[in-house]
Amino acid sequence: MSNARFFIDTNIFVYCFDNSNPYKKSKALEIISNALESRNGVISYQVVQEFINIATRKFPSTFKEDDLRDFTNGILYYLWEVYPDKELFDEAQTIRLRYGFSFYDSLIMASALQSGCSYLYSEDLQSGQKIRQMTIINPFI
Repeated sequence: MSNARFFIDTNIFVYCFDNSNPYKKSKALEIISNALESRNGVISYQVVQEFINIATRKFPSTFKEDDLRDFTNGILYYLWEVYPDKELFDEAQTIRLRYGFSFYDSLIMASALQSGCSYLYSEDLQSGQKIRQMTIINPFI
């Protein structure tokens, strides 16, 4: 990984807890470790919300409240830089209309762009696609 700033989509965090796919878990842990060590990784409020929702409702074994709080405070809050505002929502609408993504995917992209990221790591979007100065990367392919 370069020294460029990068945005981490929710699915990367989810794979950290997926024991059914060791490759994806390993890759996800590598990305998050790099984000913490380099201080180049970024997430938004949306990623925090989505992760907590998935961890408490959809994981095969949900987090204990203390473990979830520790993960949130120690990892997610540390990387969290993008907060909602009118400009972010306007940018998401612009991306949605220009590229045809869903609103929530557009909001992730707007967050990455707003924070000056060169890369967006996500399994859910087209790897290699450029949105302005940012490139989407699926780290699992």
